[in-house]
Amino acid sequence: MNASDDPIKLGIIICDRYRNCAGGKCLRALQNRQGAFARYKGREVELVGYTTCGGCPGGNVEYAPAEMKKNGATIIHLATGLIVGYPPCPYLFHFKEFIETNYEMEVVIGTHPIPESYYQNHKKMGTWLNVRWKDILVPEMIDETVRSQYS
Repeated sequence: MNASDDPIKLGIIICDRYRNCAGGKCLRALQNRQGAFARYKGREVELVGYTTCGGCPGGNVEYAPAEMKKNGATIIHLATGLIVGYPPCPYLFHFKEFIETNYEMEVVIGTHPIPESYYQNHKKMGTWLNVRWKDILVPEMIDETVRSQYS
């Protein structure tokens, strides 16, 4: 077995306003390799951590990646809820930079595809027109049919 055959170990950090979320959409997308998890098609993936940011301004983001890294995580996904909430998390890009810099781990923004209802609302509001969102939203969008499956 070579390194590319080893399972990818990752952690997921969700927005605290969804702290009671059972993770169904994220876990379904991970299993089906949809949304931001499409990058792992054909690869074995092991989820080694799942937690909230700890609430604004994200105090848990300082510590949770360390535990996930101890459990073998090399990648952290910042959940789709941080993108689609009203408003999107104002600390999202800070979380990404902090984790990448301090823990030397790759950070992917997004998990499951954006639910169709959220997509339509944010489209009306122009939330994601800033160029900063362009590369982030591509794997999350997929198509209307898939977005509808996550609504």
